[in-house]
Amino acid sequence: MPDAERRRDAPVAFDRRGRARYRRILRFAARYMVENWWFELVLPRFGLARLGARGRTRRWQRMARHYFALATSLGGLMIKVGQFLSSRLDVLPPEVTRELEGLQDEVRPEDFAAIRALAEAELGTPLEQAFAAFDATPMAAASLGQAHRARLRPEDAADTGFADVVLKVQRPDIGMIVDVDLAALRRVAGWLSRVKLVSRRVDLPALAEEFAETSLDEIDYLHEARNAERFARQFDGDPRVRVPGIAWERTTRRILTLEDVSAIKINDLDGLRSAGIDPSEVAQVFASVMFDQLFVAGFFHGDAHPGNLFVTPLDAPRGGDGAPAGGPEWTLTFVDFGMMGAIPDRLREGLRQYIIAVAARDGRRIVATMRELGVLLPSADTRELERTMSALFARFGGIAVRDLQAIDPRELREFAIEFGDTIRALPFQLPENFLLVIRAVSLISGLSSTLDPDFNIWDAVEPYADRLLREERGGLLGTVASEAVSTVQLAARLPRRVDDLLTRIDDGELEVEVPRVDRSVRRVERAVGRVVSAVLFAGFLIAGVLLRGTDEVPGTALIAVSVLPLVHAVFGGLLANRRR
Repeated sequence: MPDAERRRDAPVAFDRRGRARYRRILRFAARYMVENWWFELVLPRFGLARLGARGRTRRWQRMARHYFALATSLGGLMIKVGQFLSSRLDVLPPEVTRELEGLQDEVRPEDFAAIRALAEAELGTPLEQAFAAFDATPMAAASLGQAHRARLRPEDAADTGFADVVLKVQRPDIGMIVDVDLAALRRVAGWLSRVKLVSRRVDLPALAEEFAETSLDEIDYLHEARNAERFARQFDGDPRVRVPGIAWERTTRRILTLEDVSAIKINDLDGLRSAGIDPSEVAQVFASVMFDQLFVAGFFHGDAHPGNLFVTPLDAPRGGDGAPAGGPEWTLTFVDFGMMGAIPDRLREGLRQYIIAVAARDGRRIVATMRELGVLLPSADTRELERTMSALFARFGGIAVRDLQAIDPRELREFAIEFGDTIRALPFQLPENFLLVIRAVSLISGLSSTLDPDFNIWDAVEPYADRLLREERGGLLGTVASEAVSTVQLAARLPRRVDDLLTRIDDGELEVEVPRVDRSVRRVERAVGRVVSAVLFAGFLIAGVLLRGTDEVPGTALIAVSVLPLVHAVFGGLLANRRR
């Protein structure tokens, strides 16, 4: 049975520490559920809605601060939950997300004796035999594990091609902690799902499972190692990107041994300048690499913050004047591949259609695309959504990508606030893959602006937007051709289907009780003929207009031919009426 399924189906049976942790989480959740139930549901029923709303912001902020303290105390997935929810604008109001944004994944290191025992049990050998050297002082400690520097033995270094490594070791009790935290989260989600006000807006059990799947992947270091190798293959031969190698002989589900690629942190501006590296150039390359992942490959780093990115100077050959003789002088080095985003072809096509719909200010198409993306919940009022989305995007309708640079940043900020309010008020949620896309774009903008205050994300995204539009234009002729073929096929099938219908009536296979059925059928047949002619007219006309842009003669011929079905569609009905 897969590990995720085993954990989901396992009974809630924990030791004393696990039960205490479980109860503490549930007590916190129950307290604030009752408080919000009283102010948001009970008081309004007695005409005291204004009283309940009076201190709402302060209540939300107090709850978020108390959760911050709880997460810092417990560690484990509680920190991950806070980080996860801080980006869920579709679930929580800004008063909460702002308070949770400060949660850091840095906790007190585990005692080295416990780390040693776990590592030796996983590797099946003492650390002194597994490694030539091992630093007992952790270089970093997080809620799920911690990292130590080490050196491979000569024979292992010869096999892998590197000697200096970083050993990521999970905390010894992290399995129990994850099980407890997920069990508590599922219980709380079940409670909340019984509240109609909540269930109409968000599927919390599904959200809990979404978070559980992400968390279980993150504590499976074999999964992270495979992600790292896939990412490395994606940029194979690209001098802009470096990925640490994996020492598979020293890697298990709970231990990950990878090449030590520590270098200049990407946000260390003084360190970059000291190495002769222009931070603004780093910003441009970083944005380009990230957009390649999002728009081209469809497999991207979902946690590209400064702690997971280095700039590695290279020994580039130089000419006689000391200037670079060609080739890159530095490379971007990515680490920590536990949180990766994959954009399936269907989602990528949905996002493409969504961007096109937004650009066209087509509220109905926006909503239809959101359904395809799995964003809308069953309780969504699509008519209201169409009006709301159209109103939101009308403000920027018709503005080219390059023109967005000239908009007052305050207006863009107001738009972001308005959009956030809308998605919190309406019954939909953002899929996990889509959230990681938003997170990745946010990191691109924030980090690049730190490196270069004049950085403009629209300059970086414009080549990809242009490519999208070219693909849309290139596919238009194929779409028209496909529609033309469908129209011809429809025109060919309809008379035969009408004839089949008449034959079945003549043969007595169908019993029709409507009077004067013959006359009605003839009217239907004539109407079908005119509809086919109208469809053919529209198809020929549109195809001709589009084709004239590239080839005038065939385009003009199609426009001329379209007159014939138009005449039949218009005058056929008049002649039929005159005969009657």
